[in-house]
Amino acid sequence: MARLPIIVAPDPRLKGTAEAVHTVDDDVRKLMDDMLETMYDANGIGLAAPQVGVQKRVIVADVARQGEDSAPMAMANPEVVWESDDISVHEEGCLSLPEYFAEVERPDQVRVRYLDRDNKSCEIEADDLLATCIQHEIDHLDGILFVDHVSSLKRNMILRKLTKAKRQGVLETA
Repeated sequence: MARLPIIVAPDPRLKGTAEAVHTVDDDVRKLMDDMLETMYDANGIGLAAPQVGVQKRVIVADVARQGEDSAPMAMANPEVVWESDDISVHEEGCLSLPEYFAEVERPDQVRVRYLDRDNKSCEIEADDLLATCIQHEIDHLDGILFVDHVSSLKRNMILRKLTKAKRQGVLETA
């Protein structure tokens, strides 16, 4: 496994639409493993392939809390096939927008269809933090950042500060 460099916003590579995975093969499984290692190393709970410069519809997540057994998930071609009418608000952050957080409204529960590590079609129902995390990561596959869900004033402020930090060499960029 290898730790991959995480792309920091603003960066055009984060705004594209990722391509579907045709088959979960050894290359995709290696990507999933590398993404999990990268996510854990960065103390994240989710990561999408575009965040590491790979334009494929692959996400990983693990929302286990400290003291709980880890519960890594890896999904290719995840899609929300159902969402609840109930909305929840969670403070979201992102490894591609380090040190910035904002409250985002999303459906409280979702049902997600995806291909697992063995190329089998699966469905799960998720709620609370896992539902939020999966929706956040699926957004990345469509070029959407969590700041796209907040006011333009707050979004522009965050992106300007990240641009300045990158220019000054304060942030490591991929």
